[in-house]
Amino acid sequence: MKDHFAAEQEVKYLAEPQTIPIHEAKSTLSKLVKRAAAGERIYIGGYGKAEAVLVSVDAIPRKKPVSEFFGCMKDVPLPEGWDDPLPDEVIESFYSMQGLEDFEIK
Repeated sequence: MKDHFAAEQEVKYLAEPQTIPIHEAKSTLSKLVKRAAAGERIYIGGYGKAEAVLVSVDAIPRKKPVSEFFGCMKDVPLPEGWDDPLPDEVIESFYSMQGLEDFEIK
């Protein structure tokens, strides 16, 4: 029974990611970067506890560009002059109380 338990512990140990000490990571950084570029996750930390992960640039999720985010609106027609400057009275109303007579300000 002990042999089975020892083998089970060994499998568990091998499945856990290995944490490379910070000092070792500093002295072998170029090798670690090549390993990460090849797709491996490199855990770095102190006293066996991972504090950082070195991964390939390709493994980092990218944000969608704004053009993709609003791509659903690409076929929406815009009226002529939609981007013309606002009239002065509209701009002035942003800086005054005009149009807010019905609201009570406390």
